[in-house]
Amino acid sequence: MFDWTRRGFIAALSTGGATMALPLEKSTRRPAIKITDLRCAIIGKNPVIRIVTDQGVSGYGQVESTKPYLKPMVLFYKDYVLGEDPTDVARVMLKIRRLGAFKPWGSAVSAIEMALWDIAGQVAGVPVYKLLGGKIRDRVRAYNGGVRFPMAGQTPQDYAENMAKMKEAKEGFTLIKQAVGFHNPAMMRAMSNGWYDEPRTGASHMDRGLLTERGLNQIVACVEAMKKVLGDEIGLALDCGPGWAVKDAITFARALEPLHITWLEDLITGDYMPYPNAELFREVTQSTSLAIHTGEEIYLRENFKDLIEKQAVNIVGPDPEDVGGLAEMKWIAEYADLHGIQIAPHGIFDGLIGLAAHVQLAAALPQNYIAFEYPVGQPDWWYQIVDGLPDPIMKDGFIDVWDRPGLGVTFNIPAAKAHLADEDRHFFD
Repeated sequence: MFDWTRRGFIAALSTGGATMALPLEKSTRRPAIKITDLRCAIIGKNPVIRIVTDQGVSGYGQVESTKPYLKPMVLFYKDYVLGEDPTDVARVMLKIRRLGAFKPWGSAVSAIEMALWDIAGQVAGVPVYKLLGGKIRDRVRAYNGGVRFPMAGQTPQDYAENMAKMKEAKEGFTLIKQAVGFHNPAMMRAMSNGWYDEPRTGASHMDRGLLTERGLNQIVACVEAMKKVLGDEIGLALDCGPGWAVKDAITFARALEPLHITWLEDLITGDYMPYPNAELFREVTQSTSLAIHTGEEIYLRENFKDLIEKQAVNIVGPDPEDVGGLAEMKWIAEYADLHGIQIAPHGIFDGLIGLAAHVQLAAALPQNYIAFEYPVGQPDWWYQIVDGLPDPIMKDGFIDVWDRPGLGVTFNIPAAKAHLADEDRHFFD
């Protein structure tokens, strides 16, 4: 070890720089750790990514439970990452990030990035939040998107009763999101003549159109019933679309202004739409005092540029399992903060590995952070195959940030193996 006093530093320089050159020479050597395999298994419904290294360290990432069909897409990237140093996260991502796209096609890239951070944290011996700039909060707020109870029907009274159950949930949520309008096909299809078109079949949330007066009044009545149950104790956010006409979106928002709804999400575009349509969102945003939110389907920072720079929304909601990963969302959050825009990440289907990633990321996000959408393990046996989560996970609407290296969660491998399909039996070997 050198004595880095002023005299020692000058003495080192006087040797002609030979001593100082040693660290530079190291950069030309082979990486101390390299990727030897990229694997994907469907565990329950979630594609789970495992990056294997030559040093016995593995990192895990996860894709939403709605996308078991993405396994081949994950494996497509294998040849791009083999031999790379997984702790050089940015360099690995430069090779693959351009090969993704809007939801669902950015999911594989995002899960790989998540697994790289898991390895980098383990190698450095620090939690991922340290590598993302360090935490600014010791506990993170999550809102209820995933803890659901069966609906008895589609009347305002049914929504009030359902909201009462969520209010009493053991997690103690301080903010609850409920689907209404075109994001809730059951609500819309229970109406008689709710909008000027007919229900569609195929991909989810395909219905769209101009609402009838009856349809608009029914949605407003359901919202009023839910808010009456929550009062001012718990916030209510609404997942609305996509599919609303701009005129209806503005009328709906203005009707709800006295209720102080926390945000209206995805009114114009969202989910599986491959564009954000900033101009139309901006028209809605400028027409109401309620916060307008979107972004779960968007891949990469470049595609948030118009929404943010044009002040098209008040809140962005990227999903770390769709947007390109944790560092990508951190960049988006900081850029949004510069423009006075908040962030409330999407995450309902992100699973328990995704939950761990959300916690690490939320700890390091700037002060425009509101809450992330709380994902649950599905099926319930997921809670028996993942070690490292707090028990209980959430207290009074918050999750304490843990300090274990990497994402801080691991698989109980014997328990997890019991749930692998035969084709995935070597996933943990």
